[in-house]
Amino acid sequence: MKFKRIRTVHLVVLLLTITALGSCKKENESAKDGFVGNTKTTPSKAETEKRTLSKEFKDYWYSGKAEITSYKLEQAQYGEIREGKAVLIFVTEPFMADKQVKPDRPNADHISVLKLNSTKNFLTGIYPYSIMSSSFYPVYDNQHATKLTSSVQEWCGQVFTQLNNRSQFEVNSYSYFESEGDQYQELEKAHLENELWNKIRINPSNLPIGKIKIIPSLEYLRMAHKKVMAYEANANLEVTDDKSAYTINYPTLERTLSINFSNSFPYSIESWTESYKSGGKKDGIILTSKALKIKTLKRAYWQENKNSDVFLRDSLGL
Repeated sequence: MKFKRIRTVHLVVLLLTITALGSCKKENESAKDGFVGNTKTTPSKAETEKRTLSKEFKDYWYSGKAEITSYKLEQAQYGEIREGKAVLIFVTEPFMADKQVKPDRPNADHISVLKLNSTKNFLTGIYPYSIMSSSFYPVYDNQHATKLTSSVQEWCGQVFTQLNNRSQFEVNSYSYFESEGDQYQELEKAHLENELWNKIRINPSNLPIGKIKIIPSLEYLRMAHKKVMAYEANANLEVTDDKSAYTINYPTLERTLSINFSNSFPYSIESWTESYKSGGKKDGIILTSKALKIKTLKRAYWQENKNSDVFLRDSLGL
């Protein structure tokens, strides 16, 4: 009887060990997938439903060309208005839902997104600023942006922020400032200011209206040294005969963004204004940045990289 009891205990220990080893193996396999600590969740019904894309939409956005629009920029920085140029580049492309990158070999399982690359370039005295933000938004307008990135480069250094849309928003931030360097956080999902520019181009009637929570643009949050989080905002859409204005006001940030766009497809963005405190926490004053459209071109720009193609920048007023 004693021998049988000991053998039973050994068997239980052996089974528990095997179970533990199996669990470790599964965790290691998950790590090999590339996202340690991230859980893969089943998409909701809304995220898998695909609305019908109109022929007009397909003809314009799946023509094999990008839409490039240049803007005359007046940018507030360090308490003064700086002159510069901004460019919005919209283009559709396939996107991988799991890795959240553009696939090398696209297939039917990948998400079709309307990508926006937004750039700004201006001078602050002797040194230049270069800003670029990207948002990858599903063309079916049935979920939040799959991914956002934003980077700022100037002679003092550079900062970079990336938001990934998984079970929660996962945000990685990097900066040369001690208080902002190498940070990771998870946020509950909320409206993203960056994605609203894409929504305007797809279906402006579906823009969020009223008192809502929005995570402001990653560019603004880094430039203003504000915490990446959702802030209370008031959103309003005003429609006139030929143009609409979508305005977001953030009371606690003392910031207002207004995007002006045409009422007819493809809902081109004509201009925008952005008012906020500039110049420092104590002596900052409210200034208004402005952008006004110069020119729009439809081009397969990734193929136009020769010296002989430089003249196209003149066409855009760049």
